[in-house]
Amino acid sequence: MKIEVWSDYVCPFCYIGKRRLEKALEAFPHRDKVEIEYKSFELDPGAPVNTEYSIQELLSKKYGTSLEQAQNMTDSMSQQAAAVGLDFRFDTSVPTNTFDAHRLTKYAKTKGKEASMTEILLYAHFTLSKHIGDRDTLVELAKQAGLEEEEVKDVLNGSDFSQEVRNDEAEAGQIGVQGVPFFVLNRKYAISGAQPSDVFLSSIQKVWEEEAKTSLLKPLGTEGMACDENGCEIPSTKS
Repeated sequence: MKIEVWSDYVCPFCYIGKRRLEKALEAFPHRDKVEIEYKSFELDPGAPVNTEYSIQELLSKKYGTSLEQAQNMTDSMSQQAAAVGLDFRFDTSVPTNTFDAHRLTKYAKTKGKEASMTEILLYAHFTLSKHIGDRDTLVELAKQAGLEEEEVKDVLNGSDFSQEVRNDEAEAGQIGVQGVPFFVLNRKYAISGAQPSDVFLSSIQKVWEEEAKTSLLKPLGTEGMACDENGCEIPSTKS
């Protein structure tokens, strides 16, 4: 089974949804048969790499609310994060552009490090308040994932993996992704948002059972001799 996940590194519900999916998979008996692929999605492609505004100020401007209301929004998200074991620190988080972070993850995928790079970036942004739009910071985070420093610098200082990021975003538009996180299971079912773990688990089980049924072999010809729990069918020797 394959689960594709469209997400962004500055999206709080993407991190929460990731944890809820992981919890669901812990309860799924065929976890080792599930492949997770992370897809790029920028919530704000035009966001500057550096900004003087806090996340609360940006939310206030975006939604036309007061700073106090924006603070309440981040407090609420922090509480939801804590419920799944995450520590969100919005008061010190660094809003930024995530395009380079997505390019880095695409590179990490070629080295078998996609999952670890994704987790490192989310943790760095939401818990460590790292500037994940800064290329020097990204190099240091990539080293934590076991990636080669000089290769990472070459990627970030060029345009490598830009098209792969754009392809994911174009695909998101084609299949109707309007917000993240967005999960696609075996290209048959979609789950939008950071749903509860039991919703993820029931959906995964449903897809698994349906796939098991459709993969059953169809008989060709008439039934032949066989053995079952009751024994073996013995052919008659009468002529």
